Amino acid sequence: MGIRRLGRPTGYNFPVGLSNTGDAVDGPTSVDYLVVAGGGGGAYAGGGGAGGFSTGSGFSIAIGTSYPITVGNGGPGETAYDLNSTKGSNSVFSSVTSIGGGAGVSNYVPAILAKNNGGSGGGGGLGVPAGGSATPGQGNAGGTGNPGNAGGGGGAGGAGGNANPSSPAPGGSASGNGGTGTPSPYSGSAVTYAGGGGGGCASSVNQNFGTGSAPGGNSSTTTGSPGSPNTGGGGGAGSYDGATFHNSGNGGKGIVIIRYAGAQAAGGGSYSSSGGYSIHTFTGDGTFRSNQAGYLIN
Repeated sequence: MGIRRLGRPTGYNFPVGLSNTGDAVDGPTSVDYLVVAGGGGGAYAGGGGAGGFSTGSGFSIAIGTSYPITVGNGGPGETAYDLNSTKGSNSVFSSVTSIGGGAGVSNYVPAILAKNNGGSGGGGGLGVPAGGSATPGQGNAGGTGNPGNAGGGGGAGGAGGNANPSSPAPGGSASGNGGTGTPSPYSGSAVTYAGGGGGGCASSVNQNFGTGSAPGGNSSTTTGSPGSPNTGGGGGAGSYDGATFHNSGNGGKGIVIIRYAGAQAAGGGSYSSSGGYSIHTFTGDGTFRSNQAGYLIN
């Protein structure tokens, strides 16, 4: 007794002693993918950078092989000026790794500088005016800060906005906007992913605040908004109203989407179909496997 691959029989009735022991048909040998990492948390000045954005088509896979999927979490934002903003976690599919978004910064601490870099860079703050750097092909740098306000984090579609050199900025936004995200149709509709968090204000003056996937705070809006969930958005910066440090927003969790043409012929994630494509969406860790047909000869 043994198992032998016979391919995909068409218009054929199994004789006695031959039976199907695997999937009905072979699955795809190539797929399209979207892999977005978790966004970085905001600081009370700099906005969080977006999670790394990686996409491609015609990516070769092996039928019958299981591919572990990792979906990165967003990084927590800074609370009460404790300098604990955190970058997002990586998302992974096969050989594709998207890097977590850089955390926003508020003041100089050596350990924070490494956290400022990521898929997209986090926004610069007070003692660290320069924005964080991005991973090539996955995002953009964070905007620069100044002593009175801060730049926003970078996004997949554009760099984070720089803070206005003057503080407060007359008639305009003092803090830099978060970098724009990038749309993808792989979910079945055009969804924008990986936008950067807006910068906040480190001043008691009622300034405007940065916008983006997650607006930052100012002395009237207080807290920074969280990054959009399952888009890898950066967290908005918090604020200081002259007496209290208001919390920054957390980065948004990432996502992995795999699609291929035709009817469902693979397993893993949440399945849907649209426009002639089968779509497998992962909002948490899991496994993707392309079907493999198999037959038993007695």
